[in-house]
Formats: sequence, C-alpha cells, structure tokens
Amino acid sequence: MTLPNTAVSVKSSGIISVLILDDEVDFTEELKEYFENAGFISFTANTVEEGFEVLSRMEIDLLILDIRLPGTSGLEVLKKVKSEYPSIEVIMVSAHGDMDTVIESIRLGAFDYMRKPLRFIDLQIAIERTQKFLYMQQKLAQIEEKHSLITKDIQASIGRHFIGKSPQIIKIFELAQTASKYIDVNVLITGESGTGKEIIARVIHYMGPHCDNYFGAINCSAITESLMESEFFGHKKGAFTGAVSDKKGLFELCNGGTLFLDEIADMPYTLQSKILRAIEEKEITRVGDSRLIQTNFRVIAATNVDLESLVEEKKFRLDLLHRLNTLHIHIPPLRERTEDIAPLLIDFAEEFSKKINKPIDNIADEVFDKLVGYSFPGNIRELRNMTERAIILCSGRVLMPNDFTLPSRQSKIPARQTPGIKLIQHEAECIRTALENARYNQSLAAEYLGISRHALIRKIKKFGITIVRKEGEE
Repeated sequence: MTLPNTAVSVKSSGIISVLILDDEVDFTEELKEYFENAGFISFTANTVEEGFEVLSRMEIDLLILDIRLPGTSGLEVLKKVKSEYPSIEVIMVSAHGDMDTVIESIRLGAFDYMRKPLRFIDLQIAIERTQKFLYMQQKLAQIEEKHSLITKDIQASIGRHFIGKSPQIIKIFELAQTASKYIDVNVLITGESGTGKEIIARVIHYMGPHCDNYFGAINCSAITESLMESEFFGHKKGAFTGAVSDKKGLFELCNGGTLFLDEIADMPYTLQSKILRAIEEKEITRVGDSRLIQTNFRVIAATNVDLESLVEEKKFRLDLLHRLNTLHIHIPPLRERTEDIAPLLIDFAEEFSKKINKPIDNIADEVFDKLVGYSFPGNIRELRNMTERAIILCSGRVLMPNDFTLPSRQSKIPARQTPGIKLIQHEAECIRTALENARYNQSLAAEYLGISRHALIRKIKKFGITIVRKEGEE
C-alpha cells in the first residue's frame, strides 16, 4: 500500500473514506474491492502500525476493525482510535466474539459489531446506518459552524442571518444588544460598503422592547432632494403637484419604532437642520400643513465615509453629528476579521443551494484558503455575490477553488487602516483599484465591489475619479 507524503483531505469530496484494519490480507482486499465498487474511498492495513500510519495521513470517516490483531486486542486499538480520532466511526468484526466483547466494544464507542464471515447484505445495511449517522453529524457540524448570533425569530424579522465568530463581530453584537435596551439612544454605524450596517440596525431594533413597531429605512443618496422632505415629514393634499392625498412621512410612521438613515453623509446640507430639529423636538409638520404632530422615534444612521472630515469641509452639520453619535458602532472590513469568512461562506452556500435548487454537499478546504487570502473590497456583499456565482458555475456537488473567480490583481490597501488615512480616501482607493482590475468596465467593477453599477457611477462622480484608459483598451 502506497501512501502520499502529506496528509490528504478526502472529506471535501463528500465521499465517505473507509479504512479496513485486519490481519487477514484476503479479507481486507475483498472488502476494499467491495467498498470501491460501491463508490467509497478505501484503504487497507494488516498491522496496527500500518493502520495508525493511514490514520495519521488520511482523513478517515469509517474504520472496519478486527477484534483480534497480532500483538494486541482490537478493543485496545478502538480505545486509542476514539481517544485520538473521536470523529471516526468504528465497526468491529470478529469470528470469535461473545456477548461480553460486543458490550465492551459498544461501551468504548464502536458504532456497530459484525460476525465473520460477513455477508455483503449485512455489511451494506450497517454501512447505510453509518452513512445516515455521518450525514447527521455533518449537518450538526454545519449548524454549529454557522456561528449565528441571533435567534430564529430575529432572523425571520430581519430576513437575514447575523453570523460571525471573530472577536470584532462578537463585540459589535454586544454593543447592538446594549443599544437595543435603550430605545431613546441614537446610534451611528460606520464601516465600508458591504459590511452589513443595515443588518446591525435591524438587529438593534428587533432585539429591543419595541420590536413590534415600525422599522423605516431610507437611503439618503437614492431620493432626489425635492422629494426628500416629503419622504421624511409627509405632506398635505395639494401641497405640491402630485400630492393627491395626505401622506404620512417616515417620522410619523416610525412613531414608537426606529428610523434608519442609510448613507447619511449624502443628505443635503439644507435639509440637515430640519432633520436635527425633528430629532431633538420629536415633533414635525407635514409639507403644506401648519399642524404640529408629536412623534417619538429612535434614529440609527449609517455611513461609509468620515463625517468629521465632511464637517471640516462644511458639508455636514457638527450638531447633527453629535446628535446621531450618542453610541458609535464601527464595523471592520471583512479582511480584518477573516475568521468570519468560513461561517459566512457556509451560510451563503446553503442559502443559494436551496434558492436555485442545486444541491451542494461540501466545500473544499482549498476554497477557504483561497478566500482568506483575498482582500474583499466589497466585503460581505461581495462574498455573498461570489458564492451565488460559484454555485451557479459549479459542475458538481462540491464547491472547488476554480468555482470562485477573483480579480487578477487585488487591492493593495493595508490590512489595518493607519490613523492618517481617512475613510473617504480608503473608499476612493477601493473604487480605483476595482476599476483598474476590471479594465474600467463599470459593470464588472461594480460586481467586484458588491454594489450596483448606478451606485458606482454616483461614487465616481462623488470622489471625482478620473477614468484613464490605456491605449488599445475600450
């Protein structure tokens, strides 16, 4: 039997691997042939030393172990195997077994016990039981590996999982828990695009005592300035052309609930003073009306730029920043918390496998190694899009490294942001890098960043990024 020089993972293929440890060469070769014909990966060993050499080099799921071995007892081998390799399931076999031996082997952790000579039909039944058990173990391991931080009820409310195991994301979850208890405290969430700022906002709302009240979200960069005041304050019928009926604004709708202001940095400066007054006074007036309306709401704002730099540039009000920033939660980029990549990938793979009805049994270990080394300028959103694309392109039931296409030249952004680098400069550099990697194809660059093409065009204009194509490029 020839063994490779290094340990090999066969579990990533989704196929069960079997080791037959018995001193009878004919018996081991006969079982090896049976297992290989049945689609398993099989190995043989005729001595205890050979057996443990295989176990040290290969990932084995199932061990067929003889009770009587030269120089030792199979029960002693069983005890050692369950101590050193607890995840391996063991079926004991013997031509000389008695009830005491059967009981002792089960007590030591054997999954099943069979008498020689074996009938293939009995072996098949035992293997089927083992397969089902291993499958249940695998599903349990996947559930544990998800590292979900919220309950199923909250998951259902926000429509997403909140997953991670890094110290950074655990700390963020603890801050969100704290914020949820104080319904009058405003929260400012910062972080790069795609880090999950809105999910944090929803977690804060739905973990709180007012979770049954309205959660209103508005993207401050997606609504024209002329309509924004009506969206926030509502309007009275006839207040302007098109106002065919009275309309409640978000401040009214969120009474007793939460108003989420996404991309708050893009709010027009002229509107900021009115928003500040509404937050402070908790009373508003609809457009075209004079009646004051009392409303009590919590504000959670989010941004991917440095608001303090905008304050210095007179583009954002300092008093509004202070009012929003009672509690600050910063979400680090995915490249600074690589421990979260694996559980996120597993969760996204399961989600899209069900969504497009394409079963995925496993993810090769090399996929995780590949993704951990990538900078993810689009963060979690990019990983999500990347996983969906990988499942669509996957030709089998196991995700492999070649199913994940990464940009040929990755971002050169340092792993940890230095104090002298502003978030706005950081985001602009990400966009420039994505455009260069995509050869200035805006649709492809937007896909790299995990944003829409229209959002990319807005940001190109916002940061004044000049698109310079090399000669010969279209």
